[in-house]
Amino acid sequence: MKPEKISEIEVDQQIYDLYDEYCHTDMDRRTFLKRASAITVAGISGLAMAQSLLPRYAQAQTISFTDERIKATYVDYPSEGGTSGEMRGYLVQPSSEGPHPSVIVIHENRGLNPYIEDVARRFAAEGFLALAPDGLSPVGGYPGNDDDGKVLQKSLDQSKLKQDMLNSANFLKNHELSTGKLGATGFCWGGGTTNFLAVQMGDELLAGAPFYGASPSAEDVAKITAPLAIHNASGDKRINAMWPDFEAALKANNKTYEYFLYDDTQHGFHNNSTPRYNEAAAKLAFERTVALFKSTLT
Repeated sequence: MKPEKISEIEVDQQIYDLYDEYCHTDMDRRTFLKRASAITVAGISGLAMAQSLLPRYAQAQTISFTDERIKATYVDYPSEGGTSGEMRGYLVQPSSEGPHPSVIVIHENRGLNPYIEDVARRFAAEGFLALAPDGLSPVGGYPGNDDDGKVLQKSLDQSKLKQDMLNSANFLKNHELSTGKLGATGFCWGGGTTNFLAVQMGDELLAGAPFYGASPSAEDVAKITAPLAIHNASGDKRINAMWPDFEAALKANNKTYEYFLYDDTQHGFHNNSTPRYNEAAAKLAFERTVALFKSTLT
């Protein structure tokens, strides 16, 4: 099912940049909208452009919860050293008999929202056992909106939150429905955490596909063994500024990777719940990610 078009408004780069600041700093929604309202481009209100960027998750679903190709459920599992010692995730399996190669799908900086759950279902439809952990589950779970989710996730001890993601990856890898072959992908904060897992797990992780995520340190790059498919947006100044050092470290350590920079895209271009979504780039990036996982996990 193809998602409905989110907005017909053409959003100016100034508003995209402001939205990126809103998503990744302490800026609240009121401040974001107030600052946007001071901008007018070609007769179009910045406030209207800003409001169009807020997610519409119901319109963005591509695979139904009841799709016959998949079976989805929420699972609880231990997470020693994490935020609370317990975690919850959204586990989606193909309807075909397992075991299956597995993929962990890591959310942005606001908890397990409906978009990330949909991405997990997409991977299950491709034949993978997919787990989308909710880093906010130890403190009540995704609160139902991204604003509160962002604040809640930032309030957590980040080292414990990453430990929860590492424990989630190991839970999935060792699940009875898994072949033990694990890949990782994630978006924004989840992209950086995908890189973190590649560093921490070494050869226990067989492939990684970070989407516009923060780069690891040059020292940590040396610990990576998984081949990477790195997806970045051409308009993402913050993440792209990290790429030269990341690339140099990958080359210096003879790592296997492919780097994809998608023209005319913004940070978050894969997220089809807002106008940042670029259908062609998102489709190509997903196809490249599935191809990497099928070549390394099956």
